Amino acid sequence: MKKTLCALAVGATILTPVMAAAADVKVYGRAHVSLDYLDDGKDYNEVALSSNSSRLGFKVDHKINEDLTAFAQIEQQINFSSGSDDSEDSINFSTRDTYVGVKGNFGQVKVGRFDSPFKAARGSANFFGDQVGDLRNITRAYNHRFDERNPNTIEYKTPKFGGGFTATAALSLHDGTMISNDTTEDSNEKSQAYDLGLNYNAGNWDVAAAYEHYAEDVSRGERDGIRLAAAYKLTPELNVGALYQFTALDDGSGTNADANVFGVGAEYKLTDKNTLRGHVFHRDIDTADANSTLLALGLEHRLDKQFRVYGNLAAMLNDDAANLTPWSQARSNKAGSSQGVNAAGETAMGLSVGMRYDF
Repeated sequence: MKKTLCALAVGATILTPVMAAAADVKVYGRAHVSLDYLDDGKDYNEVALSSNSSRLGFKVDHKINEDLTAFAQIEQQINFSSGSDDSEDSINFSTRDTYVGVKGNFGQVKVGRFDSPFKAARGSANFFGDQVGDLRNITRAYNHRFDERNPNTIEYKTPKFGGGFTATAALSLHDGTMISNDTTEDSNEKSQAYDLGLNYNAGNWDVAAAYEHYAEDVSRGERDGIRLAAAYKLTPELNVGALYQFTALDDGSGTNADANVFGVGAEYKLTDKNTLRGHVFHRDIDTADANSTLLALGLEHRLDKQFRVYGNLAAMLNDDAANLTPWSQARSNKAGSSQGVNAAGETAMGLSVGMRYDF
């Protein structure tokens, strides 16, 4: 894996000037690390570093003619805290949004592996993205996995219409890299997933609605989800957001029974460089004593447009049959049951101080 990383770095260095001569190429990235104190309310309480969705990427746009532009992106995740995932000898260098497509007056079409419209729909309501307290800790619980990057996806997005609307449709054709010659009726369709999304972005409003369906043979089984999210800028300093989500598994029971998630959040710009934010979300599930509530409060200070530091305090309040934490998503330090975190019915808390550099 180290050789792969080195080869990619050398190749990028050699090829970037060549590509730039033929197209508009941008190299970008994010280094996001935090120092966390995590306590599951019972036996686990540890301090550790975490790399939080840090990345390196390449974007390219190429104007074919006046009506058509080609575009592509390669984005990889990098672990800045340890350089590895589970093994001391490995490098965590996994694919994030990676695609190629064309766009014009008709809208845009892209293919690859990237955020589903359902996943993208939560963005306006998630004030703690890739941090302790991330909304996904309660929306992406157990087998209710809808915040995904689906492989082998074809997506169409309309041009803007109606003063701020766009619509999106996506189809993930299959899991893996190949399809077997299976004679079972509709076998290919059973490993598909599809999304429908509608967005409105105009003035002070940022609103999204999405539906997603996974067929029966995909990982974690057949399931459906509906998501509504919105943010509204009340003043230049105050932005408020809300989200509602309903998810259902075909044979869901226990912690995988039908679930509703709903809540609100806000961020207030204290000064040009300091922002206070918080949110509260509740997960109501059709199983006795399995609900959870996520609370998060944070303060961010921007040194400039590219570099920021922050401090967060988050808690997950669990009923007797639930054991969610506020730190399990989008981070390398996502301690779970294999690290001894499995305290059902407890309040799990995380205290995090971090820095993020976008380049």
